Amino acid sequence: MNHMIKESKKLAVIGTGVIGNGWIARFLAKGHDVVAFDPAPGAEERTREMLKKAWPSLEQTGLADGASTERLTFVDTLEEAVVDAYLIQENVPERLELKQNVLASIDQYANPNALIGSSTSGIMPTTLQEGLKHPERVFVAHPFNPVYLLPLVELVAGQAKDAKVMDEARTFYESIEMKPLVIQKEIEGHVADRLMEALWREALHLVNDGIATTEEVDAAIIYGAGLRWAQMGPFLTFHLAGGDQGMRHMLEQFGPALKLPWTKLVAPELTDDLKEKVISGCETHAGETTISELEQKRNEFLVKLLDLVEDYWPESKSLIKN
Repeated sequence: MNHMIKESKKLAVIGTGVIGNGWIARFLAKGHDVVAFDPAPGAEERTREMLKKAWPSLEQTGLADGASTERLTFVDTLEEAVVDAYLIQENVPERLELKQNVLASIDQYANPNALIGSSTSGIMPTTLQEGLKHPERVFVAHPFNPVYLLPLVELVAGQAKDAKVMDEARTFYESIEMKPLVIQKEIEGHVADRLMEALWREALHLVNDGIATTEEVDAAIIYGAGLRWAQMGPFLTFHLAGGDQGMRHMLEQFGPALKLPWTKLVAPELTDDLKEKVISGCETHAGETTISELEQKRNEFLVKLLDLVEDYWPESKSLIKN
């Protein structure tokens, strides 16, 4: 991997929960200065503790020249954080009114040329742009946990689209070794979350109906589809399922089965009984392993897996070009 950056930039992170802290770790690892703001008590302490846990994995994947956790500064106001930042990454909770209010403040105090990315997992960018003075510079930049290791980021422009802003955003996220998926049409939930949500709904049905336990559902993905998807994704996987004629034969042979009611699609009611099945199943599956230990194992696995994916997937920067 190439761990060099052309120039260090000042980046602002607003909201330092799991996703915000993930952005901080990635930005720092790629050699940038980060200014963070979060009014929650103990926010800075939690961030710095998270960085201690994440940094060994980042050292394994490779740090940029000058990368350091000392280049993180917490400030007392949103204005201080964004006033001269090149890019502002917003990560406040997924409540529309809160996000719109925070983005309005960012829009007010940020440099007019600053890029503003929202880490929203479901809200459309046009909705986020409402009432802003410079709506064209606000876009969705939705990552995946852990942000400091997983490279996918979904970039979505709103109706107030500026092609130069989106090109610059794509270039920036590429520079921090992410794989921008530039989505051409906005939709609630974007692309990756809609796919994961469909699988999650079906998994809940399988547990709710007593067909499989949480551990068995996980095993079905880990040792089956998940191994293939890490390399190819669903379409190329099915392309191979069609033999020498590929997808053409696959659709001819298995296409009619799509009409069969195999899957539920609509989520089951989240009853107390279903909640208990899911919670107790996960706790039993995890056993004595703590969340912190699971995170460490996950990070070690992802570091190795990312190298393997790079070996077998053609080198590319962004996944979709305008």
